[in-house]
Amino acid sequence: MAEPILVDGVPMRSLRQINALPEEQKVAIYRRLIPDDLLTQFGIDPITWTNGDGMKLVNLDAAKGTGFVRIRALPFPDFPDPLFQLEMGDTGNHQLEVLLVLINDPYSERFDVDRDWTGEPTKFGLMRRNLEEEERAMKAGLAPGQIRRGLRQMSRQQRLVEDFAASLGHEIYLANPLGYHNAIFLEWQGFSYIRGRRKMEWIHREFQPGGELFQKLDGSTPFRQPEMANTVRGRSWAIHDGILGEPWPALEVQMFKRVGHHAGVCTFPDAVY
Repeated sequence: MAEPILVDGVPMRSLRQINALPEEQKVAIYRRLIPDDLLTQFGIDPITWTNGDGMKLVNLDAAKGTGFVRIRALPFPDFPDPLFQLEMGDTGNHQLEVLLVLINDPYSERFDVDRDWTGEPTKFGLMRRNLEEEERAMKAGLAPGQIRRGLRQMSRQQRLVEDFAASLGHEIYLANPLGYHNAIFLEWQGFSYIRGRRKMEWIHREFQPGGELFQKLDGSTPFRQPEMANTVRGRSWAIHDGILGEPWPALEVQMFKRVGHHAGVCTFPDAVY
């Protein structure tokens, strides 16, 4: 069992409660959400959040009066992309929700899928798309929305979040997957569905030979090749390309994890990423 977070003998139960604390106490609590060795690998002190030159490279956005936290770490000063970014929030019914987790390899090639050809933000491809960069990213083995290769730390990060949720006294916590591949990854981590399981099962069924989605893998775009039905990443790119007839149904898919319990849900049996 995770130790409860106590401040002057008072147990912390929410982000809003933590955010009301003085900055030093607040930082000490949220510090546990970043793997220490991820920071030290890039010369960042996990306590002071500064590099060897004393420059602060980790920013905490946790304003008093809010139930939201964003932690963003840069690998180097003035680097354009985060090494690490985590966003979480309190829900209206006093639960904890993971909104975003990013862990980028800053030494890997960058793909400008986050900007279109005019430089306008794409909002993960939901508002507009940079098709040339998306195709390059896909061929390099990235999933929709990724601007750089990851550092294979997501499973470990998930455990830190779960320990944090348990320390706040939560028996469950929530997550909204931003894409098909995110939903499958969360299944592998032990999540189940509040809503969206039938949609995920339908997607799997219709990617089988003869299915509605399989038939749309007609080679009409680089993201609709027949072999894409066989992998998580391939399916996710096809869905990102609009094969469902709509964007990824983010509002229809919400997941939860029971602390210390693996739900055993699998909507893509024997999946290859």
